[in-house]
Amino acid sequence: MSLAMSRAESEAFLAETHVGILSVAAETRGPLAVPVWYRYAPGGEIRIATGEDSRKARLLRKFGRATLCAQTETAPYIYVTVEGPVTFAKVDFAQDTREMAIRYLGKEMGEAYLAASYPNGVTSEILVLLRPERWASADFRKFTGA
Repeated sequence: MSLAMSRAESEAFLAETHVGILSVAAETRGPLAVPVWYRYAPGGEIRIATGEDSRKARLLRKFGRATLCAQTETAPYIYVTVEGPVTFAKVDFAQDTREMAIRYLGKEMGEAYLAASYPNGVTSEILVLLRPERWASADFRKFTGA
């Protein structure tokens, strides 16, 4: 029995709110793997905001590719992993920073986070756009019949 999800199932899962783990190659040690907030709409690119001068951004610029894994934390487990090239764009504060803060923290805590982190509504973040080329997935509900 295959636990693999169809492309449509994988895209729908990835479009839900999950903390993703972004992995990117590093020069002299293992890959950098960090939790990230992201946004995805089926058929599009994965949008991740990050500090312009962060180690993550430097490695993404150098290697030009990344992997993102999103998963459930409880059984029956589900995960989707995508890998592909990255490009960069300017962050739209309202669409990227604000929307993601509220998406992940809720309206009240999201607004408090934004006020504390970006008091003037300006960010020095850049937007990472990951274009999924390779997909892997598993849905253990298929095994359990759930």
